[in-house]
Amino acid sequence: MAQVFVAAGCKPFPEPFAIDQEICVAHLAHGGKPLDEAILEAPTMFQVAQLVAATLNDVIQEHARSGQQADSAFHATLILGGQIKGGPSRLFLIYPEGNFIEAGDDTPFFQIGETKYGRPILVRAYDPEMSFSETVKLLLVSFDSTIKANLSVGAPLDLFLYDEDSFEGGTRSRFETDDQYFRIVSNRWGDALKSALAKLPEYKLGRKSND
Repeated sequence: MAQVFVAAGCKPFPEPFAIDQEICVAHLAHGGKPLDEAILEAPTMFQVAQLVAATLNDVIQEHARSGQQADSAFHATLILGGQIKGGPSRLFLIYPEGNFIEAGDDTPFFQIGETKYGRPILVRAYDPEMSFSETVKLLLVSFDSTIKANLSVGAPLDLFLYDEDSFEGGTRSRFETDDQYFRIVSNRWGDALKSALAKLPEYKLGRKSND
């Protein structure tokens, strides 16, 4: 479950985006307001990140105090993005401990969930000068690598694009398993990897170091 919040003056957008349901309905300790109301009253995105981070940590601590246990500890990591009029759009990665970091030159992208299979191609191929179209292509390659390596990951893949200073809900796309473009990207990427591997110099058995 996820949520998009749109301030008064913009059309509400009910489709989900990035906050777990329980965290979304949780009340903040100060003032007792629901998180969605507190978010819409926050003057900056940094303060929104603080609110969400504090609420996430409160929910996790409450689960710990209530004795709810599983094979692993209850936790969640969130990606929070948005824009408040008068400021720039900002993107944050929020950790279960309640701390967070912001996207920037040193951290141009964030991942949550199963990241180890799809991350290498992002690290190697991402360029800040990429167009949105090129970036989406790279993201699909990254997801394809994860899907191929982990059977628990699969379609649909949801894409959300926000146009800065629009203060609207944004544009959404969904890639299903049978999406023609995604299948073309997947097949051609697989072929390109095989071709690149074939072009690498042959390894000589018994070679010495630096040969």
